[in-house]
Amino acid sequence: MKKYLVTLFLGFLSLSNSIAQNKVELNTGWLCQQAGKVKDNGSSLSQTATTLSGWMPAVVPGTVLTSLLHNKLIPDPFYGMNNERIPDIYKTGRDYYTYWFVKDFEQKQEKGQQFWLSFRGINYSCDVFLNGKKLNSSEHKGMFLRKTYNVSSLLAANGKNRLAVIVYPPDPVGNPNGGQGGDGVIARNVSHQYVAGWDWIQPIRDRNTGIWDKVYIEKTGSVKLKDPHLVTLVPGVRQPEGPQKPATLKLSATLENSGSVPVKGALEYELNGRLVSKQVELKPGNHEVSLPDFTIENPRLWWPHMYGRQELYNIKLRFVTRDKQESDFENISFGVREIQTSFNTKTESRQVFVNGQKIFIKGGNWIISDAMLRFSNERYDAEIRHHRDMNLNLIRIWGGALIERPEFYEACDKYGLLVFQDFWMSGDCNGRWLDPLKKEDQWTRRKYPDDHNLFLESAADMIKMVRNHPSLAMWCGGNEMTPPDDILVPLRDSLLPSLDGTRWFVDYSNSDSMSRNTIWGNGDGPYTIQPISKFWDYRTYPFNSEVGSVGVGDYESLERFIPQKNMIAPKYIPATTKNPKAEEIVDSVWDYHKYKGVGYEGFIEPYGTASDARDFAKKAQLVNYDQYRALMEGFSSHMNDWYTGVIIWKTQNPWTAMRGQMYDYYLDPNACLYGLRKGSEAVHVAYNPVDGMVTGINNSLKTYKNLMLQIKAYSMEGKDSLITQVFMGLEAGGTKKFLPVKDFVDKMAADKGMFLSVKLLDENKETISDNFYWLADKNGRYSGLNSLKKVKPVVTAKKLGAGKIQVTVSCPANGAVSFFNRVSVVHPQTRKRILPAFYSDNYISVIPGESRTLVVEYPEANDNVSPIISINGWNTSEQFIIPNP
Repeated sequence: MKKYLVTLFLGFLSLSNSIAQNKVELNTGWLCQQAGKVKDNGSSLSQTATTLSGWMPAVVPGTVLTSLLHNKLIPDPFYGMNNERIPDIYKTGRDYYTYWFVKDFEQKQEKGQQFWLSFRGINYSCDVFLNGKKLNSSEHKGMFLRKTYNVSSLLAANGKNRLAVIVYPPDPVGNPNGGQGGDGVIARNVSHQYVAGWDWIQPIRDRNTGIWDKVYIEKTGSVKLKDPHLVTLVPGVRQPEGPQKPATLKLSATLENSGSVPVKGALEYELNGRLVSKQVELKPGNHEVSLPDFTIENPRLWWPHMYGRQELYNIKLRFVTRDKQESDFENISFGVREIQTSFNTKTESRQVFVNGQKIFIKGGNWIISDAMLRFSNERYDAEIRHHRDMNLNLIRIWGGALIERPEFYEACDKYGLLVFQDFWMSGDCNGRWLDPLKKEDQWTRRKYPDDHNLFLESAADMIKMVRNHPSLAMWCGGNEMTPPDDILVPLRDSLLPSLDGTRWFVDYSNSDSMSRNTIWGNGDGPYTIQPISKFWDYRTYPFNSEVGSVGVGDYESLERFIPQKNMIAPKYIPATTKNPKAEEIVDSVWDYHKYKGVGYEGFIEPYGTASDARDFAKKAQLVNYDQYRALMEGFSSHMNDWYTGVIIWKTQNPWTAMRGQMYDYYLDPNACLYGLRKGSEAVHVAYNPVDGMVTGINNSLKTYKNLMLQIKAYSMEGKDSLITQVFMGLEAGGTKKFLPVKDFVDKMAADKGMFLSVKLLDENKETISDNFYWLADKNGRYSGLNSLKKVKPVVTAKKLGAGKIQVTVSCPANGAVSFFNRVSVVHPQTRKRILPAFYSDNYISVIPGESRTLVVEYPEANDNVSPIISINGWNTSEQFIIPNP
């Protein structure tokens, strides 16, 4: 497992240097050294004659900590209490994490060609030197600001060049005193805020100082093509299938003539066999050029997940000189779609439309892929695929992190996840609340960051970087807080209209313009476990931007970051007359990894007090599944009546934390993911535990007729009872109460509890939705589960191709239900899970005499070892199955 993860992270560093014909990424061969140990200045260091004795290999893109970890000079800060063994910048001072990064590369000058050195992200400030010359006239500041230098005249005649960059940490670095964002002053920078610690992460010791994003050398002719802007217009109300009325493509770009004389030529692209071109004459400098609008006949439309396909077009936008020489180009992938919003007066919240169709938002809050900024295309793809597999249609990028990278957006384009993108504000650091852990008062914090112009410059640059992605749907001023007015007003009224102009802008994440708060409180939350009934019968905020629950992984997940000696289950102490507040006793390492503050608050107890950590983690998965299935069922059952959307806080962790995650840091899903996947499916049948109503929910754009509703009950001994079987219909984008079965269920469940199966079958008798509940006895305990007889299901596995196995689980007739089985693809020798892996379903229950089939996909191992399948469950012992070829 650990070997694979190292490959996952470092694979990004060893990608082919050739990004495109005109661009090379400088991502290997870097060296670094602590600035205090370096006597030479930048002019000297950036000359190849200067020796770099004692310097260590550097990770670029990366941070100081990723380089130190790569050289084994610090322990893995994600394991156990190792983070406490790493000096924090607040105590060491900024000089301790101020580092030089040096890279030698080969590139000769070429007549008639321009060469550009580009940095996509440096945290926090820097000076840049090439071949003895300083490139920046003033210190380059800001984590979210790309920087490009024309280095054509500075390249060495012999082609041997040296680049030297000194990187300074944020200033101030903030005191990680346990507050949200520590003492808050980290927000005085235009940088990410979580690095000073939050309630789901410990502080990042170097505050992610480094050349954290990509570095390129790009070759062009005299005209450079920059920041293309692509907009698609899709009028009317569209359907995912069938012929389409035309759509319009609008495209413009900035052209920079870096020479001293005018250049004539054409900006052009080709689409559907037609050339779109505009002849221009460019004087030296920058020019915004708009191409003629292009009408796309019968376009292939891009839709959010579950509403239609994610169709993408690819074009090559280029500038060609009058003598037919290609000066520069950019390959652009785009989707044809249009996003609109309106205010739903019934729910009193914002309603989202894509291609004219109403979309019920089912989203997840995202922090960042990796807390130490170790990004890779592979990890992005795996994480976004997990979100697609949760049956979500939106990801919100929380404001304490960053504008996500283009590679993140490419994955969202691919899998159909709309993106709600915050800018860099959070109410915790930026003054919304009175907080004794903050260094400065609310009035002062309200004015953060110190440099408002830098914020706006950075915002403009990041808008240009990601605006062409069809997945980008919404901009947000900040998390639970607007920026100061002299940032908010130009951002809202000038920058976004001129640089984008096609997305909904909400001033802050729980603004009344998004979700009118007629209850009280903050307008989002709660963030902890709730009774299942509450999701169904308690009306909360109509577009809840943050509502969440638990997320502890299973025992194998916990083993990855908790030492064996600390594998101690939390002990729940219920409230009594003497002590009216319930408590939990939690191991120190669990506490450090943020278990405390969420907990399972007694929800494990109905399954029986956990005997040890393994038993606790096993029972936690039942709670996880039930919580997230019910959360989405409850919200979806009231869609367009009470709610227009819900966004879960949160769906992933960029660190080894225990709260709010559908999969762990190592990309291993827990039962949260599959409970959410079930409750979020496009067409769903659900059981309301409050009134016993069986309800149909249709999130698709298709109306279903002649659906067979089948409701069966199963005793703990496996005896089945058909409650009813009846034909029903279900309108597109609607919900329908089918019939109540509460009396029957309450009576049957009273003694030991029971199982309830609700299914929808189409006219071909194919299952559309299959939902299986375990219900408590009259005392609210799952007493029957603890006496459930052991079952040995028959399991077969068959390889369907490279990295793909089909698994079938059959339960013997005349026995008990084979309950809550976890299927895993594992290494044949270590028996550890292969990660990441993607399962069409998991934590499955199989009723007597029937079978369930699922498919698992996984990365092919590089050691030529054929994986095997593992399965274990509540009342089944672990089995290992070798797949048939």
